Amino acid sequence: MSTASAESSFAHHDDEPHAGSLAGRLNWLRAGVLGANDGIVSVAAIVVGVAGASTSTPVILAAGSAALVGGAISMALGEYVSVSSQRDSQHALIEKERAELHDDPAGELTELAGMYQNQGLSAETAKQVALELTQRDALKAHLAMELNIDENDVVSPWSAAGASALSFLLGGILPLLAILLPPEPARIPITFIVVIIALAATGITGAILGGARVVRATLRVVIGGVLALAATFLIGSLLGTSGIA
Repeated sequence: MSTASAESSFAHHDDEPHAGSLAGRLNWLRAGVLGANDGIVSVAAIVVGVAGASTSTPVILAAGSAALVGGAISMALGEYVSVSSQRDSQHALIEKERAELHDDPAGELTELAGMYQNQGLSAETAKQVALELTQRDALKAHLAMELNIDENDVVSPWSAAGASALSFLLGGILPLLAILLPPEPARIPITFIVVIIALAATGITGAILGGARVVRATLRVVIGGVLALAATFLIGSLLGTSGIA
């Protein structure tokens, strides 16, 4: 089989995700689950607390909408700043490696061969692998081996911000609808039930993606969320009965 045909046979298995792309997709999915969880707990805690102090639907709607929009914007800004810093660091590392390859190509080739040798290859094989990869794409070879970075796969802060905001909105809309749609006497119980189910779903999903124990991870998320709701409802009820709110 020729080199070209061999490359072709390895390049068209599109149904088999490579480790790097799969890990990236799992990270995005895990971040989405965490964003949805934050939306569920944050919005639910606020609307339940307000509902404990007041039965006014417009008041609850205003508080819940503000929590939903404000939380989504806050999540997006935080994610944008964080990922922008990560992207700047990646670009700086890429440019540093590019400059080193330009200034000392022979030294970089020796360094790359040494890293492959440290991985268990013989000195001769490591040198040959380093040489062939350098001839094909020296920068890509060094970035992958030294820094585990793909020049064409640098994180996007805008995508991260959008995904974070969207996941927060999707999670936060559930408790908002749960407390607005039912009749007033059933609002709090239904909201608690909806939140518990939603948190259980995010807990199970997050545990599966993270390889953690499903029951323990799910209980941790659900119990934490219920405690937050109970605390805000208690505070709201005390403020309502005292006449402060």
